Amino acid sequence: MASQTEKRADEVDLPTRLALERTRVAYDRTMLAWVRTAASLITFGFTIYKYFEIQRVAPPSEGLIGPREFSIILIGIGLSSLVLAVWQHRQDIRSLSEYYPETPRSLANGLAVLIALLGILALIAVIRRL
Repeated sequence: MASQTEKRADEVDLPTRLALERTRVAYDRTMLAWVRTAASLITFGFTIYKYFEIQRVAPPSEGLIGPREFSIILIGIGLSSLVLAVWQHRQDIRSLSEYYPETPRSLANGLAVLIALLGILALIAVIRRL
């Protein structure tokens, strides 16, 4: 039997329900900040690659790391941060759902998937030298 301190979501008072909603929205804001960061890393990496490709400023094999390798690293960091952010967001929402089963689905995950597809296309373009 559930104790009196354990309440169902429909029995939660208004201030508690609003606090849970604020927590969910804060998780979404954090996720969207990570999506923005990942998108910036991915597009900046691809832009560096295209800029140096168009300008032909440095030969590909000059130095320890060239523009192409630097671009691949930036895009990889962007994709990695996006994967970690989605994983953390899912954990946060799952833990929140234990207290508030009526937690609505987040649209931030859908946006993260779209940005991940952008990153994968950019990575393929840089690797294949398109």
